[in-house]
Amino acid sequence: MASSSSVLSEEQFLCSICLDVFTEPVSIQCGHNFCIACIRTYWDGNEMCQCPMCKKTFYKRPDLFINTFISEMAAQFRKSVQVKATSSSDQLPAKTGEVSCDICTGMKLKALKSCLVCQTSYCETHLEPHQRVPALKRHKLIKPVENLEDRMCKKHDRLLELFCRTDQTCVCQFCTEAKHKTHNTVPLEEEYGEKMAELGKMMAVVQQMLHTRSRKVKEIKHSVELSKRVAERKILDSVQVFTALVRSIERSQAELIEVVKEKQKKAERQAERLIKELEREITELQRRSTKLEQLSHTEDHLHLLQSFPSLCTLPPTKDWSKISVHSDLYVGTGRRVVSQLEETLNKEMDKVKLKRAQRYAVDVTLDPDTANPYIILSTSGKEVRYQQKQQDLLDNPKRFSTCPCVLGNKGVSSGRSYYEVTVKGKTKWDLGVARESINRKGNITLSPKDGYWTVALRERCKYLACTSTPVLLSLREKPQKVGVFVDYEEGQVSFYDVEARSHIYSFTGCTFAKKLYPYLGPCANFGDENSAPLIISPVNHTD
Repeated sequence: MASSSSVLSEEQFLCSICLDVFTEPVSIQCGHNFCIACIRTYWDGNEMCQCPMCKKTFYKRPDLFINTFISEMAAQFRKSVQVKATSSSDQLPAKTGEVSCDICTGMKLKALKSCLVCQTSYCETHLEPHQRVPALKRHKLIKPVENLEDRMCKKHDRLLELFCRTDQTCVCQFCTEAKHKTHNTVPLEEEYGEKMAELGKMMAVVQQMLHTRSRKVKEIKHSVELSKRVAERKILDSVQVFTALVRSIERSQAELIEVVKEKQKKAERQAERLIKELEREITELQRRSTKLEQLSHTEDHLHLLQSFPSLCTLPPTKDWSKISVHSDLYVGTGRRVVSQLEETLNKEMDKVKLKRAQRYAVDVTLDPDTANPYIILSTSGKEVRYQQKQQDLLDNPKRFSTCPCVLGNKGVSSGRSYYEVTVKGKTKWDLGVARESINRKGNITLSPKDGYWTVALRERCKYLACTSTPVLLSLREKPQKVGVFVDYEEGQVSFYDVEARSHIYSFTGCTFAKKLYPYLGPCANFGDENSAPLIISPVNHTD
């Protein structure tokens, strides 16, 4: 005899409202069967009491009683399904954090899908009716999720399948016929598509913000690293300066001690010589005093008169009133030492400043479009010399028409820059930087107010800082190579004797509103005098 589960079809045990196996089934007067909870909920939500299947209307709500026969058959069917599910070898029990099947009893299997209509999650076995029964196939299945009741309208117990754009909330069909009747509502799928598009844009914005901030983090880290390297260089420079200063102090101290000791020895030798002379005179005077004392007691008239002339004449002596041993032999020695130390410190600071300036070396090439017709540039653009014959060059607004000079081809409008020029063999030259807007036609005046920050060499080794009133510079050595340093933000232009590693002159407190260009003026020459070129030299960093 076949079992009930094999003779009866599965559809006979499904409630047409919840589409699940009957739970406490009841039969109403038209003969259709439902779960008692399902039919009560259905009637509670409708004004008329009708059969959900045949639409037969009951003017009085029927009394409901459990159909024990159908209940027992449904229980047997559910048991057979559970046995089948338990015997399935390819299904796994739900792990912690995974959604489990709501139908399984005992060992809960992993849910494969969740049904939004049934509000139930199913394992592979219990999902099978939804894949086979036509009515169940119309249900909406999604990936297994917890809390399916959150997807149901709390007021109408219907699926939340619409979105109210007016109130920005999910609603059911009944909600659109009541509170949200005049609102703009669309299917969840449509709103989902738009929100996903917005989400994509937002993700792009967030990614851009992340990228920007990550880049800023890198910039800050890079700045910190640069600051660290600058600090290390400053420490190294200061150690170098103070080491040299300490050595100079130690050397000066040793020299001072030696000078003081030598002067002291000289003073002691002088004092010894004077004391010996004084002691000889004292001895002679003491002898004379003794004889005079003896003579003063004589009663021999003849003896007194004969001895008096020789004894009353003083022996030869010095006038000691103006003779002394000076105690201020060391006056000025300390001041000279301090002056020497100050000079040493200044020299070391000049070395550090030059070394620091050389870190900002730039590659300078001269611009032929600015060159005066009387000067010639090398093919490399690194050398410029004067010639007495004028070249036939096309005039342009950038070219100097009268003064023999030229500008570099690249200007600076921020930061720091440095370049070096060899001036060896020259008897006249101009060097520095010039403002982009300078007047280039006719005679020019080298001064800051006219846009030039330069130093110059004129006849008889006269070095000048070309200020409004030129300043005569006192240089110990004749520079063979001159370094030009610009700090745009600080408003400073400084010049250095590269080989002597000393400071020549600085323009400070300047205001630069335009680009600054390297400026070179080889000056005119007659014959071989001043015929050497000005050469832009590669920067070899000093130790």
